[in-house]
Amino acid sequence: MATVLICDDEKNIRDGLQKSLEYEGYIVETAENGKQGIQRVYKGGVDLVIADLKMPEMPGEEMLAAMLEFDRHIPVVIITGHGDVEKAVEMMRLGAYDFLTKPLNLDKLTLIVARAIENKSMRREKEVLERRVDYDGNFHGMVGRSRFMQRVYEQIRSVAPTKATVLIEGESGTGKELVADAIHALSDRKDQPLIKVNCAALSEGVLESELFGHEKGAFTGALGRKIGRFEAANRGTIFIDEIGEISAALQVKLLRVLEQHIIERVGSNDPVPVDIRIIAATNKRLADEVKEKRFREDLYYRLNVVRIDLPPLRDRREDIPVLIDNFLKEFSREHKKEITQTAPKVYKILSSHQWEGNIRQLRNTIENMVVMARGTSLTEDNIPDEIAAKASAGNSFSVDEMVTLDELEKRYINHVLAATQFNKLKAAKALGIERATLYRKIGEE
Repeated sequence: MATVLICDDEKNIRDGLQKSLEYEGYIVETAENGKQGIQRVYKGGVDLVIADLKMPEMPGEEMLAAMLEFDRHIPVVIITGHGDVEKAVEMMRLGAYDFLTKPLNLDKLTLIVARAIENKSMRREKEVLERRVDYDGNFHGMVGRSRFMQRVYEQIRSVAPTKATVLIEGESGTGKELVADAIHALSDRKDQPLIKVNCAALSEGVLESELFGHEKGAFTGALGRKIGRFEAANRGTIFIDEIGEISAALQVKLLRVLEQHIIERVGSNDPVPVDIRIIAATNKRLADEVKEKRFREDLYYRLNVVRIDLPPLRDRREDIPVLIDNFLKEFSREHKKEITQTAPKVYKILSSHQWEGNIRQLRNTIENMVVMARGTSLTEDNIPDEIAAKASAGNSFSVDEMVTLDELEKRYINHVLAATQFNKLKAAKALGIERATLYRKIGEE
C-alpha cells in the first residue's frame, strides 16, 4: 500500500486531500510546511508528495531539490493558483512530476497519483535491471567503473526518460556519440529514428541542406525536394555532433527549431512542424565560445538544459585495464585470433600513458597489438614503439613544470596506482597511508 505525503499550510486542504486519498486506499501523512515535509521524506517510505507551491519557511524550489536529492525517483505533484502556472511549469523542469491548479479536481488528482506511483515502481525495476547489466563495467557500449563514469551513467539514466535537450562536452575520442546512443535507447523515443550529423565534416551550405532539407531549384544542383535530417528525425532524436563549428547564420536557424519546433527547407518559406529531441555534442567549452562571441548565448542556454561532461581517459586511469580487456575480446573475435591473456606489464605501461586521443586512441592501439600479436597473450613486445619509448622515458616519477602541491600529489598518486595495476591496497601501502585515506584522495568515499 503506497504512502502519500501532503505538504500544505492550509489545514482544510490537508484534511480534504487526506480523506479523499484514504478513501482510494492510500496511507496519507501530512506536513504543514516544506521543512516538515523534507524531514518526513528523509525518514523514508514516502511514495509520492503533494505540495503547495507557496508555503512559509522554505521556497518551493528548495523543497523540491532537497526531496529529489534524497530520492530522485519520488514523484512530487505541485499545487498552485492560476497566477502561478508559469512557476509550476518551471518546477516541472526542475524535476516535479506534475501540477494541478486550484480549485482542485479530485478525480484528476487521483489519476495523477495512481499513474505517478506506478511510474515510480517501473523506473525502480528498470534501474535494477540496468545495474545488473552494468556489473561488468559495460553500460550501453560505454566501459568503466570509475566514479567519473558512474556519474555519467547516473546522468544518462536521469535525463533519458525526459524531453530535455542535452549538451555533451568532452575531448575528442571520449565517447560522446555513445552517450547519445544510450540516452536515445533509454528514452520513450527508442522505437523512433536516431539521426546523426557531424557539423565539422560538412561545409556551411551543405550542412544547412543536410539539416533542413531543400526544395527543387533552391540552388544549383537541387534537382528535386530533399528531406533534411530534422524531418527524418521527426518523433525521434537528432544527434548534432561538433555543434560548436556551426556558423552564426545556422545558429539562428537552430535556435528557431528549439524555440518554435518548426523548420523551413532551403528555398521555401513554408514552416514544417517537427517533434524532435536534440542532443548536441562538442569538444569545445561552449561557455568559453559564448564569452568570445563565437557562439550565441541564447542558443547556448537552450542547448544547455542538461550538460554531461565526459572525462578524458587520463582522469579515469582505473578504467584502462577493463577497457583493454573489452577491446581485446572484441578484436580477437573480429580478427579471428585466440588471444586470451594480457601480460601485467602491458596493463602497467598502457595505464601510465597520457592518451591524448582518449578511448579512440586506446582502442586503435589494442587493435594494432591484437593484429600484430603471435600466440595467445598480449605482451610488452606488442606495444607500439612510440608508446613503449614514452614508457621507458617515464619509468621514474618526475615533474617538468611548476605545479601546485595538490596537483603534484594527484599525479604521484596516479603514478603509484598505475605501478600497482590499480590495486588500491598495494597503492595505499606504497604511499604509506590507510586505504580509506586513499579512497578519499581519489574521490571514492
